Amino acid sequence: MEMNQVTLPVKNMEEAVKFYLVLGFIQIVDTPHYARFSCPKGNSTFSLSLELEEFKNGAIIYFETEKLDMLAESLVAKGVIFEQLPTEQRYLWKEAVLKDPSGNKIKLFWAGENRLSPPWKVEKRG
Repeated sequence: MEMNQVTLPVKNMEEAVKFYLVLGFIQIVDTPHYARFSCPKGNSTFSLSLELEEFKNGAIIYFETEKLDMLAESLVAKGVIFEQLPTEQRYLWKEAVLKDPSGNKIKLFWAGENRLSPPWKVEKRG
């Protein structure tokens, strides 16, 4: 099995699409109520769904890039506001934190081999 996509709720589709295009994603579906993007690297996709009712999304979406510092610098230059610039974490990942215009939490990160093989990795289960 492979994860196909994650869909995020948004309050304003036009504003959200502009935000994700600035982050560097490639739009592959464009409707007034739904947009889908592919990641610049790999086969992952994610989508946005217009929600007319008030919502609170507690999920966090992670996007990994080896060039995290360069990406964060370029996004700051484009006016993107970060809650946290790239910072080394105790769990051996480097993360930057921001929110999209609808309040969805995003983490841009680099974990290298620690993403799938951290020092505390357990034997395969299931």
